[in-house]
Amino acid sequence: MRPHRFFLVLLVASLLATGCASPADVGRSEAPTEAALDPVSSPEWTADMTRFAEQDAANPPPAAPVVFTGSSSIRLWTTLAEDFPDLPVLNRGFGGSQVRDSVWYADQVAIRYQPRRIVLYAGDNDINAGRAPQQVSSDFRAFVARIRRDLPKVPIVVLSIKPSLARLAQLPRQREANALLKADAAALSGVTFVDIATPMLDADGKPRAELFGEDGLHMNRQGYDVWRSVVAPYLR
Repeated sequence: MRPHRFFLVLLVASLLATGCASPADVGRSEAPTEAALDPVSSPEWTADMTRFAEQDAANPPPAAPVVFTGSSSIRLWTTLAEDFPDLPVLNRGFGGSQVRDSVWYADQVAIRYQPRRIVLYAGDNDINAGRAPQQVSSDFRAFVARIRRDLPKVPIVVLSIKPSLARLAQLPRQREANALLKADAAALSGVTFVDIATPMLDADGKPRAELFGEDGLHMNRQGYDVWRSVVAPYLR
């Protein structure tokens, strides 16, 4: 056999012996990098980041806070300090955001504060925008990986996607995403999944109307009371 052919055979044999990973070989515990993420869902978030910086300059945030971030259900939780009076809390929710947005803006909404714990609520808008439950899961794992890069030991609490009257038809996909998020949390160190969806359902499995405002999407005070009671034990 000629030398160049001999070395070609050796190369092919080596590749076959070591194996080449295919998509099916990649476990769900492997998180994508930011480069693998879709772009941010809206350019409007830059205004929110500017607002956060201005707030920090005007009123310095507490040291080592419990940071709440994610979409509008967090942004509209304006009573965090009253609901958790024994904890230094910081609201860094930006309404309309999707999970991947919290990855791209992780520094501005969480890491810079050196938090003692991070609470994330997102995925609701992802499903509404037509993203698959698997994308919600993948983006969440990217969020955890991004946080771990700078804060390897900070606990992360992920809240399940809430049911709502306005998005009743999306319940099956929300449940699928929640199951994936729960599995992700179980597989990732220092991550806790909190089911806030079940307490918001009535005996027939439908969203409790008394927990929502007029738009049937965002919660009223009763809704946040449910969240407070469910979330509080996981912040200790």
